[in-house]
Amino acid sequence: MQLDLNLLTALDALLEEGSVAGAAARLHVTAPAMSRSLGRIRRTTGDQILVRTGRTMTPTPYAIAVRAQVHELLHQVQGVLAPSRELDLETLERTFTLRWHESLVALSGPALLAAVRGQAPGVRLRFIAESSVDTAELRRGEVDLEANANPPSAPDIRGERAGETRLVLVVRRGHPLAGDGTLTAERYAAAEHVTVSRRGNLDNAVDEALARLGLSRRVVASAPTEAAAFAFARDSDLVISLPEATTRSAVTDLGLAALPLPLELPSAPVYLSWHQRYDTDHAHAWLRGLARTALASVAAPAPAPVPGPEPPPSDERESR
Repeated sequence: MQLDLNLLTALDALLEEGSVAGAAARLHVTAPAMSRSLGRIRRTTGDQILVRTGRTMTPTPYAIAVRAQVHELLHQVQGVLAPSRELDLETLERTFTLRWHESLVALSGPALLAAVRGQAPGVRLRFIAESSVDTAELRRGEVDLEANANPPSAPDIRGERAGETRLVLVVRRGHPLAGDGTLTAERYAAAEHVTVSRRGNLDNAVDEALARLGLSRRVVASAPTEAAAFAFARDSDLVISLPEATTRSAVTDLGLAALPLPLELPSAPVYLSWHQRYDTDHAHAWLRGLARTALASVAAPAPAPVPGPEPPPSDERESR
């Protein structure tokens, strides 16, 4: 039997998208053409692959079992057939879509854009905002490169840890916590807090760390972006806890203050993620390298340790 490699591409798209229409859109073919490909795959494998359940389609047990193998086979085929010619950056014309956390765009985007323009003037970058829900844009090829605090969870998404930064406390200048006295976990917990969450979460790892100390805090609001949270803190006694790297411009431009967080918390990571289809794409690999360098600036030194309580005065008799 002669094997048509186009069927492998179609099968991979069908298993990833879970629908004929979605697979057709991903491969830029018509829905009837993709439906015909599904029919050929069914005849070749002797399995239905996708079966309709109400308004959706569900993969069969066979399809679920071979999904990872299909991914890997297609990846190997693409690697074998990928052109080995060197990349000509001066003539490269391509638009890359990057879905980065807004603070990473502000912090590392200028350096990345400058590097791209200096090496490949025909390349354009589209920075788009993060969604409030998980999406499959990386898998569908609608996003080329993603950068945020989350490691990839899907087996076909590649990822690497590009940097890290520690959490700090951000308050207005003149805030009671920024004045005299030791900044303790108790004083920190007693303040009123604002979280930053595109999903509106009112708790995070800070609450877990406080709970381990037998403490809790009062979160009065969540903000969808750092910019909104900074505006809240600038005109009030509200407190924000954020990665140090994302607070630099606010401390300088908005007159805020960044203080060491009086809690033991691990560093906040920064992950760079992409779909495995781009592993052997020379232009994509070039962009990843530039992004990796730009995001390295996110890594910041840990804030100075929080001073402990002042030791009690020595007994006068002991000092003699």
